[in-house]
Amino acid sequence: MSDSKVSANETIKARSHFLRGTIEEGINDPLTGAIAEDDTQLTKFHGFYQQDDRDLRNERKSQKLEPLYSFMLRARVPGGVCTPEQWLIIDEIAQHLTRGNIRLTTRQTFQFHGILKRHLKVVIQKLHQRLLDSIAACGDVNRNVMCNPNPVESQVHQKVYEFAKSLSEHFMPQSRAYAEIFLDEEPLNKPDVEPLYGPTYLPRKFKIAVAVPPHNDVDVFTNDLGFIAILQDGEIVGYNVAAGGGMGTTHGDTKTYPRLGDVLGFIRPEQAQAIAEAIFIIQRDNGDRENRKHARLKYTIDDMGLEKFKAEVEKHSGVSFAPAVEVTWTTRGDRFGWQQGYDGRWHLTCYLPNGRIADTEQGQLMTGLREIAKIHQGDLRMTANQNIVVANVHEQDKAKIEQLASQYGLIREDLTWLRKLSIACVALPTCGLAMAESERYIPQLITKVDALLANHGLANQPIVMRMTGCPNGCARPFAAEIGFVGKGPGHYNLYLGASPVGTRLNKLYRENIDEQQILTELDGLFARYAKERENEEAFGDYVVRAGIIAPVYQGSEFHA
Repeated sequence: MSDSKVSANETIKARSHFLRGTIEEGINDPLTGAIAEDDTQLTKFHGFYQQDDRDLRNERKSQKLEPLYSFMLRARVPGGVCTPEQWLIIDEIAQHLTRGNIRLTTRQTFQFHGILKRHLKVVIQKLHQRLLDSIAACGDVNRNVMCNPNPVESQVHQKVYEFAKSLSEHFMPQSRAYAEIFLDEEPLNKPDVEPLYGPTYLPRKFKIAVAVPPHNDVDVFTNDLGFIAILQDGEIVGYNVAAGGGMGTTHGDTKTYPRLGDVLGFIRPEQAQAIAEAIFIIQRDNGDRENRKHARLKYTIDDMGLEKFKAEVEKHSGVSFAPAVEVTWTTRGDRFGWQQGYDGRWHLTCYLPNGRIADTEQGQLMTGLREIAKIHQGDLRMTANQNIVVANVHEQDKAKIEQLASQYGLIREDLTWLRKLSIACVALPTCGLAMAESERYIPQLITKVDALLANHGLANQPIVMRMTGCPNGCARPFAAEIGFVGKGPGHYNLYLGASPVGTRLNKLYRENIDEQQILTELDGLFARYAKERENEEAFGDYVVRAGIIAPVYQGSEFHA
C-alpha cells in the first residue's frame, strides 16, 4: 500500500499490527487523560472514542489544564437483546465508572459516557464477565447488527434475531488485540489473520439491519445492507435484499449525500450469508480508500452502477436474485405499552427520552429498570428508536412489572406521538463533531412544536421528527418527515418530506435558521396541512403532494 494514495486512516490501520498500535502504552500512561492521536482511530475498532467536555474547554484552558478527557464506550449487542443479569452489570458500571447514566443508541445498543482512561479496562472486563463486549461497535468494520424487536410475533422475532446474531459473529474481527490489551490474555504463538477484512479492514463503517414488514422500526433502507423478511403463513420464506443506504453528508459538499438502499431482489434464507459476504467483500475491495467522505457503500454502488454492482454480487455469491416480493410498510415507530405475543407472554415497550436512562425529576428511569431487572425472568430489548422493551413477561409477573414501571416513570400517558417518534443524537457537550445542541435541546423544541400542532387541530398527529448536531446523521435525520441538522450554535437546517415509513428521503427546506424561524416556518406549514391534507395523509407525504418540497428517492436528487 502506497501511503500517498490512501487516507491517513488507512496508513494508521496498516501500521497498527492488527489494531494494537500503542494503545496499551497509552492507557497505562498516568501523565495525561488522553491517548496518542493515531490510537484514537484504532480504539474505535475496540468500541470506544476519546472525547472531552466541550462545556469546560475554555475554563480548563484558562487554568492551563489539558481538556477534561474521557471516553465513550459502545457495546456490541446484536439485535439489542440482553438478559436481566447483563442489564444489572450495565447499570453497575454506569453508576460507578461513568457520568452516572446509560445512553441507548439508534443501533439497538447502549453506550457509556465519561469513562476515565484508568477505568477503561475495568469497564471492558466487567462487561466480559457477563458475556458482553465492545468489539467492532465502532470503526471501519461491520457495526452492531439490528433486527426488528417484534414483541408480538415472537416466533418470527427469534428467527430474525438468530440471523442478526449470526451475521454479527460472522463479520466480527479476528484480531486478538482486544483480548490481549483489555482482558489481559496471553498472545498466541501465531500471527493474527483477518480472513474477511484483511490487514486494513473496510474503507468505512458498514451497517446491517433485518426488518420484518409491515414494521420498518429499524429503518432498514438507511443501512449499507438490509434484509427484509418475507413471511408466508407465519414463516420466513426468504428476504428482499437492499444495499447502499447511509445517512452521512458534509455541509456544503454536494458530492456527499444521504441515500436509501436499492432493493436488489429476493433470496432464500440459506442464501443470505453468501449474499452478505459478497456485498461485504465488494465494498472491501472497491470502496474508496483515498477520500473517507466518499468511502461508504452508497458511493461504491453509485460509482459502479447498480446493475453492475448487482451482477458482481451474484458472481461473488453464486446466487441469482429472484424478483423482489412486494412489501407494504405501515409504521416506523415502536409499539408502546403492553403487547401480548403468540405464546401468551407479555411485552412492555417503555419510552426513554432520546435513549437517555437516568434518574431525573421527570422519572427515575435508571432505578426503575434496575428494579425490574432484579425480578424479571425474560429479556430486555433495545430498539432502534432509543426505547426499551421489557420482553417475555409471564402472566403472573405482569402486575409487578407494571407497578414498578409506573412507579418509576417508565409508563407515561402524557406523551404525544411527536415526542414518542422523535430521536436525537448526543451532540454537545461530548461529541467532537457537534455544531449545535441535539439531545439537550429537542425536548423543549418538541413542546413548542406540539403547541403549534394543537393550535391547528393537529394534536397528537404522528409525525417523525429527528435532530442531529451535525450532518453525519447518527439519528437518521434525512429519513425524517421533519429533520433538523445543526449548522452552528442555535441554528439548524430544516429538512422536509421524508416518507413516514422510511421509503423516501427529505430535502433541504430552510438553511441555518434559529428557533423562532423554525417555529414560524412550521406554524405556516401546519396551517396549510390542517386545511389541505387528504384523509389520513401523513405530513411528509402532504408537503410532497402539495409541491412544497420535491420528492427524493435517490441520493442524486438530494441536492438537485
